[in-house]
Amino acid sequence: MIQLNTKAPDFSVMAFHENDFHRMTLESVKGKWAVLFFYPADFTFVCPTELEDMAEHYDDFKKLGVEVLSVSTDTHFVHKAWHDTSEAINKIRFPMLADPEHTLSTAYQVLRHEGGVADRATFVIDPDGMIKSIEVSDEPVGRHAKELLRKVLALQHARENPGIACPAKWAPGQQTLTPGIDLVGKL
Repeated sequence: MIQLNTKAPDFSVMAFHENDFHRMTLESVKGKWAVLFFYPADFTFVCPTELEDMAEHYDDFKKLGVEVLSVSTDTHFVHKAWHDTSEAINKIRFPMLADPEHTLSTAYQVLRHEGGVADRATFVIDPDGMIKSIEVSDEPVGRHAKELLRKVLALQHARENPGIACPAKWAPGQQTLTPGIDLVGKL
């Protein structure tokens, strides 16, 4: 079962990246932070807006040492066709993972069996391969790259500063919390 603070399931799938096809594994990003960004399907409606938003913030993720991996149940050939025909998708420089056999979507428990597509789901994986964040949204609601960046920053800060917690809307430089009995009922 997929849970926070458990090992992320490994995978080996084809990807479209840098105008080429190649196999990607979780091992490919070992030692880095990773964002697995599942979306229902290529050539759809909300999905290209999310992927364009991620593409526009990709350099911000890279500065944090984060690799973004988008995933749908389409083939790597369909990813290339979409990349070649859509202005929004043409901005993507991160790997687009193909999951037509549903192995990745099944392993991460986000496959919608009735439609054969992945849910709109985001997993943040730390450099040790542990799942640190899970978010699943209903299909008509797109995600926001800036909020995901904020979450990654908070997760990285918490990793570097054991024993602290980042409150709502926390951003670098802002005050954190040290959970303990002295805070109970005071916030």
